[in-house]
Amino acid sequence: MVLPHSNKTITYAEYLTWTDERYCEALNGEIISMAPAPSPRHQDVVGGVYAAFRAHLKGATSKPFIAPIDVCLFAESNTPEQNIKDWVQPDLIIVCNPHIIGDKRIIGCPDFIAEVTSPSTFKNDRVRKFQAYAQAGVKEYWIIDPYHEFVETFILRGTVLERSGQYFLGDSVPCSLFSGFRLDLTELFGPAAQTEQLPEA
Repeated sequence: MVLPHSNKTITYAEYLTWTDERYCEALNGEIISMAPAPSPRHQDVVGGVYAAFRAHLKGATSKPFIAPIDVCLFAESNTPEQNIKDWVQPDLIIVCNPHIIGDKRIIGCPDFIAEVTSPSTFKNDRVRKFQAYAQAGVKEYWIIDPYHEFVETFILRGTVLERSGQYFLGDSVPCSLFSGFRLDLTELFGPAAQTEQLPEA
């Protein structure tokens, strides 16, 4: 695989021609992430959040998905792949509109996105992807920090994602989109968070 030069934009069609198994994310045609495989701690937390939402949404039209799955934020079903310049792989998404769930990817904006952050993804999660998610129209966005044991929630108001809450160990996190849902952070983070060291950036 030949990676594009840093000053060259890339399209989704070009990305699909890559022959290896490496994943990337791009905004406005610029690659913003080619992260290595996530840590066991990261995956444990993602799995816990997914399991909680999946249990709550059992039998519902809304469907949760976990990475890796391509989300073409601004695309429509008839958008040519060579015209797609924005795609991401959030840690967890929930799609309420089944019509944007394609055979191989999500075509359009999910209703809910959660990112499990780390020092290496901090800037993207809080700045670049944050802005793209607001622009695309994500209704609710969570940033989950498993090493400092807290969750920040944001709700879309107009075209801006505004912080709606900050939750710590011992709290339970509600979701504005799904009545009755609560995520228990003590259960989510568990004893592993007390012993695992913060990874290097």
